[in-house]
Amino acid sequence: MPLLNVLIALVVVGVILWLVNSYIPMDSKIKNILNIVVVIAVVLWLLQAFGLLDSLRSVRI
Repeated sequence: MPLLNVLIALVVVGVILWLVNSYIPMDSKIKNILNIVVVIAVVLWLLQAFGLLDSLRSVRI
């Protein structure tokens, strides 16, 4: 995946999250949970995009 596509996706996700946090009235606890879920999803997506998540699948616990 080209680096430019990753940067564009991160900017789009950031702008959408900022718009949701700024203009949709929610309780602060719900906003915090939403922010945490989005950050975890983006980190997992980045790990998968750069191929680091595939190597973790082969680890047996």
